[in-house]
Amino acid sequence: MSSAAASPAELESDACYLAMKAHDARFDGSFFTAVTSTGIYCRPVCRVKLPRRENCRFFQHAAQAEAAGFRPCLRCRPELAPRAASWSTEDASRILALQAARLIDEPDAWDDEGPGAARIAARLGVSDRHLRRIFEAQFGVSPLQYLQTRRLLAAKQLIADTRLPMTQVALASGFASVRRFNAAFVSHYGLNPSALRRAGPGAGGRASDAIDVRLGLRPPYDAEAMLGFFARRALGGVELAEPAGSTPQLARTLRVAQGEQVHAGWLRLRFDGTREQWLLQVGDSLAAVLPTVISRVRAMLDLDADPMAINATLHASFPQGDGLRVPGTVDGFELAVRAVLGQQITVAAARTLGTRLVQALGEPITTPIAGLERLFPTPAAIAGASGDLLGGIGIVRLRQAALSALAHAAMEGRLTLHPGADLPATLAALQALPGIGDWTAQYIAMRALRWPDAFPAGDVALQKALRVSSARAAAEASQAWRPWRSYAVLRAWHSPLPATETAATPAALDSVPA
Repeated sequence: MSSAAASPAELESDACYLAMKAHDARFDGSFFTAVTSTGIYCRPVCRVKLPRRENCRFFQHAAQAEAAGFRPCLRCRPELAPRAASWSTEDASRILALQAARLIDEPDAWDDEGPGAARIAARLGVSDRHLRRIFEAQFGVSPLQYLQTRRLLAAKQLIADTRLPMTQVALASGFASVRRFNAAFVSHYGLNPSALRRAGPGAGGRASDAIDVRLGLRPPYDAEAMLGFFARRALGGVELAEPAGSTPQLARTLRVAQGEQVHAGWLRLRFDGTREQWLLQVGDSLAAVLPTVISRVRAMLDLDADPMAINATLHASFPQGDGLRVPGTVDGFELAVRAVLGQQITVAAARTLGTRLVQALGEPITTPIAGLERLFPTPAAIAGASGDLLGGIGIVRLRQAALSALAHAAMEGRLTLHPGADLPATLAALQALPGIGDWTAQYIAMRALRWPDAFPAGDVALQKALRVSSARAAAEASQAWRPWRSYAVLRAWHSPLPATETAATPAALDSVPA
């Protein structure tokens, strides 16, 4: 059974039951099991007593289970499951529906009005009626029902993991008012939000000023490689990464804008190898935007990837890379700045420039984690920086012009860099800026836009790993890896070099940008 290919009518019930019986984490988020005798739906990894086969119904999405009248399990918490894959090589209708779902799932893609069906249809270039028809054919629910489920599950997580007032819970999860939130919650779950909080595991409160959340994933997952990637690029004051030791972890500062409000704080991540989960701890100052923080962290760690679909395409060419994921970012503008700083220099040099930029222009912040003391500079700070200041940091004039243009485009709203952004338009906007060519745009698309088929063919390290001598030859070699070429790039960078290569080659040094 493919975790990404089955439609609601095509789910193989017996295979789903076996996966649930084995608590197989590879299928987490790929389907949900509803139990008719209890009225509850669960993730495949739920550890409750195995229900009888005749009492089980299987749904591809949580929204379908809720539309059928089932409530989410309070133990396995369906809101923590990895999201379904959004990319496919199948028919255009399925791709359109998946892209619409991806936009609904992406909180950074929308303003305070939210992702209405008409707005999503306009973004995708189709009519509202056509989108609803395609969406319902694919998912068995309307876009509005799908969105309602996402909002309710986000609210459920806030109720369980935070002590936020219900008004903030309602607003943070996308509801226009507490009244609408309460009505939807009671209608779907049969109890009011306050009752759920009293019954939840966090009802007793927390001892620290932080929120703890578990983030699910589908194995295999190479956490050491992911942490190593971030450790080699960690900017002083903003990030700390420890890929080895008894508790491998990653910590950093973060700024999230929600409307006209800006929330700043810190987060820390630890990998739980026993359960194959990431443990996320977030400072209380980010509690009001927790759904957005979780979404960004999931993107940064690539937790929603479907390794079975990816490995089916790439394993023959890269058999050693089945657990590798594409590192993302919690801030698309930050990633773009770091990509520009890293052009044509080593990772160590780019890290030095980035740290100097943070110390010169980053806003101070107080955190409980030693060494985390700065936020990454805002577009306004970089746009207003003088040439003398940037030159003193060590940034050459060509890079200064690129950074200034990038910052102004971000400030003016001409450039948005997050997974819900319009891909062709964003690539075109990036390459229209001075100092940003195809290679940098593809790299930004791979990590900030989460495009799984990005391919920086001009990358010298990539060409050496593929044993080709030109961008054209690299692009030709990559066609068999579509639509997962971003993952092929990571595997190629991790591939051993031919014996004739020296230790100074970019691939050996892992010298892709910061």
